[in-house]
Amino acid sequence: MGNIRRYLRFVRPYRKHVWLTMVVGIVKFGIPLLLPLVLKYTVDDLLLTDLPAEEKIHRLIWVLVITLLIFTVFRFPIEYYRQYFAQWTANRVLFDIRNRLFDHIQKLSLRYYNNQKVGQIISRVINDVEQTKEFVVTGLMNIWLDLITVSIAIGIMLWMDPRMTLVALSIFPLYGVCVKYFYQHLRRRSKERSQALAEMQGHLHERVQGISVIRAFNLERYEQGLFDRYNHHFLDKALKHTRWNGVTFAVINTITDLAPILVIGFSGFLVIRGSMTVGEMTAFYGYMGLIYNPVRRLVNSSTALTQALASMDRVFEFLDESYDITDRPGARPLRNPKGEIRFESVGFRYADDGKWALRNLDLVVDPGKTTALVGPSGGGKSSIVSLIPRFYDVTEGRVLVDGVDVRDWTVASLRSHVGLVLQDTILFSGTVLENIRMGRTDATMEEIVAAAKAAGAHDFIVQLPDGYETQIGERGVKLSGGQKQRLAIARVFLKDPAILILDEATSALDLKSEQRVRDSLKRLAKNRTTIIVAHRLSTVTDADRIYYIDGGRVLEAGTHEELMAMDGHYARLFRIQHLDKEPVGREA
Repeated sequence: MGNIRRYLRFVRPYRKHVWLTMVVGIVKFGIPLLLPLVLKYTVDDLLLTDLPAEEKIHRLIWVLVITLLIFTVFRFPIEYYRQYFAQWTANRVLFDIRNRLFDHIQKLSLRYYNNQKVGQIISRVINDVEQTKEFVVTGLMNIWLDLITVSIAIGIMLWMDPRMTLVALSIFPLYGVCVKYFYQHLRRRSKERSQALAEMQGHLHERVQGISVIRAFNLERYEQGLFDRYNHHFLDKALKHTRWNGVTFAVINTITDLAPILVIGFSGFLVIRGSMTVGEMTAFYGYMGLIYNPVRRLVNSSTALTQALASMDRVFEFLDESYDITDRPGARPLRNPKGEIRFESVGFRYADDGKWALRNLDLVVDPGKTTALVGPSGGGKSSIVSLIPRFYDVTEGRVLVDGVDVRDWTVASLRSHVGLVLQDTILFSGTVLENIRMGRTDATMEEIVAAAKAAGAHDFIVQLPDGYETQIGERGVKLSGGQKQRLAIARVFLKDPAILILDEATSALDLKSEQRVRDSLKRLAKNRTTIIVAHRLSTVTDADRIYYIDGGRVLEAGTHEELMAMDGHYARLFRIQHLDKEPVGREA
């Protein structure tokens, strides 16, 4: 019930539309209730009377004309607006829920995404939210309309003959027993089916993204077997859900068929005894359909509702995922930062029971200077830079920006002053212009072009088929690695942050392009803090300070000349790379 109340908060803004749909629906479902009375009048007051044939025909024509007007001219707009309002309301509710989920997605920490498949998250936002639509259409509208229809029909039947009404309703308790029994099983099966679908979608999403690897290693047959297992798992859960659905429908329909038999038998006995007219018997049988069709829909709709409620559980289970990165009480906005960064006894690990990525780390980044982090892969360099914009929070110690713990700055203001180009270049489907403009959404065309030139990207952009309006495909698939890197760098140039972080930002560039970008970075780095994470030491020799990081600790620190003079880890790595003999590479 808790999740239902939470869901109703999304429905509340549209309660007027729900009530309007209900009113229109009552009229829509009420119109068919006239038919048994028309039938009773036709049999008792026309066919079985001594009126002249001409008079019977005259009255019958009037009955047909009035009935046709009601069921065509009047019912048509009622039917249309009832369907329109119901679907409009349901779709608006789903729109609001998906917006809320997307907002939630953007606030979840990177730690959450490290442990989740993207496809499963998409399944909750798309499939599960769509399934909850039945709760609005069926649970909040159709069920109540059917109950009102049944109540009106029962009232008319009681007015006609209370004894027959009791006989007609004698099997109602069986419905209650069936709904209670089947509901629990269907809800569990529905949730298992949704989970299996999400797992299959998550697997499929990963494989589509990695299709080039599958083809390169000739893994098509192996991957077909893997997908077949996920597909069979979903099929198994779907068939179990279908079996329970089938049993539920079979039992309900069997119970429903018993009622007309009882009514025919008892009303036939009353007609023979002379205590009921043929018209009343006919009308009663007509109302049986008008009662038990809604009741059948009510019970059968429980299967749709169980699927909706199971999906609702999964939606709110996702919404209940807590945020690791939040503003502390009293956190204040960071304005006009100097860019001084200090790590004090920092310890960090990605999971509570995981291996330490950083341990007892002390490190100082001077404002307005260029600081480089070098060392072997897995040494902790990327972990260090991810703590500055609070992609993660420290496990021990603290990180300070301008002498204040980063957790005491608001997250939004802190990140607004940090520009990053990460190892894995992330571009989005759309145009070159749209991707660069993400650095600052209100930037002018002139500013965008200037940023592209500063990043060494303008020359290749203007040679693309549509220049800045060229569609680059999902994740920039239509661009080379070097081109994607330069667009990512242009994005940061446009942002013009106080703190610049380049995590292997030039790794995909040829030496000529790299030199152009390095010259631009020197201009950009003036009066701002720049942190460069690099494996290729040629990119950091002119840094103001270089830290050699390994095992989550600082092993050496100094300028290039000082570190070479130490003849330690940095000097050995420098000599191994043979930088002075490195050949000129091709255009990336």
